[in-house]
Amino acid sequence: MSKFKNIRIGSVTLPVYLSLSAIILITAITQQLPINMLGGFAVILTLGWLLGTIGANIPGLKHFGGPAILSLLVPSILVFFNVINDNVLASTDMLMKQANFLYFYIACLVCGSILGMNRKILVQGLMRMIIPMLLGMILAMGVGTGIGVLLGLDWQHTLFFIVTPVLAGGIGEGILPLSLGYGAIMGVPSEELVGQLIPATIIGNFFAIGFSAVLSRIGEKKPHLSGKGQLVKLSETDDMKDALKEDNSPIDVKLMGAGVLTACTLFITGGLLQYFTGFPGPVLMILVAALLKYINIVPEETQRGSKQLYKFISGNFTFPLMAGLGMLYIPLKDVVGMLNAPYFIVVISVVFTVTMTGFVVSRFMNMYPIEAAIISSCQSGMGGTGDVAILSTTNRMNLMPFAQVATRLGGAITVLSMTALLKFIFI
Repeated sequence: MSKFKNIRIGSVTLPVYLSLSAIILITAITQQLPINMLGGFAVILTLGWLLGTIGANIPGLKHFGGPAILSLLVPSILVFFNVINDNVLASTDMLMKQANFLYFYIACLVCGSILGMNRKILVQGLMRMIIPMLLGMILAMGVGTGIGVLLGLDWQHTLFFIVTPVLAGGIGEGILPLSLGYGAIMGVPSEELVGQLIPATIIGNFFAIGFSAVLSRIGEKKPHLSGKGQLVKLSETDDMKDALKEDNSPIDVKLMGAGVLTACTLFITGGLLQYFTGFPGPVLMILVAALLKYINIVPEETQRGSKQLYKFISGNFTFPLMAGLGMLYIPLKDVVGMLNAPYFIVVISVVFTVTMTGFVVSRFMNMYPIEAAIISSCQSGMGGTGDVAILSTTNRMNLMPFAQVATRLGGAITVLSMTALLKFIFI
């Protein structure tokens, strides 16, 4: 029995999970789940934690974003085959759509990740990665769209719904704000767009991991191309070394409360700016958060509270949120219908272009080509989940701060620029 107590499903031990989920399952089968936030949380937490845990323990798949993939696809499959009844769907719909938990998650994740990033990493990492990041993004968009056109695809659909999602920086920080921005501009409900955007992100993550694994192997064969985990050829300064240290300060629930208020305020600020500018509020929220972090005007304890809230939300609600997305936003029939040879070829071309741009440009930026290419590949991963998968596959977890700079800032730039371009086209 003690062995089972050491097994954890999400945030609880296996015996506790089985006891709680049994009650929820019986209630769901009898269709007595409350149609409110409590019922919705019960559904997505039990399903998301289970699928995330299973995905994290499947050999091979766990290194290719297994938890995220299972959390998204399994609920969608269950809905497709009518395994999930209307009561469960109604409870989930109440939480995800009517109570706008989706917006709350976006605000906490985006604002907490940006405000919680060490400012020195933001500045120094940006200085080192900005050129390959921007150049890779521009080239990937051009190459991906061009190949799509050559394969007979519409250039606008290829650019906005295949190429852009690959470079958006993941689901929480990228696809969801992107869908909100697209929806506001096109006059389409954002939930209808999520299912069209997510497949490119998932497939891009697979190929990013694969390319990075190949690069790591090349680095072993040709040591002069690899820094064995060190990005810059010159030794790091003491200031940068301090910046790379992780903040391990104890959790402060009051500071987390300040993080909630900050996230909500920044989201509302984005909405207010949308009122004056007409530009999508969720996207402006990203810009405001990055600006506040850059000018360093937010008190340190508030930034720490935002980061702790980010860790809490991302650590406990990411896979449950994906389970909810899978149930409500990813119609399996439509997603499968999108996947064809041209689709895969476009995604592969985007990931390859981004990765190789980092490899080539690194020679002019005094960086090791293998490490720069691996970090660049993180631009086409599934956000933080993709960063972990890519860096763990290549045994370079120490590059995480730089990978997050590429993922978060590269994704934010992609979301901002592409929503602006879409708005210009729709004028």
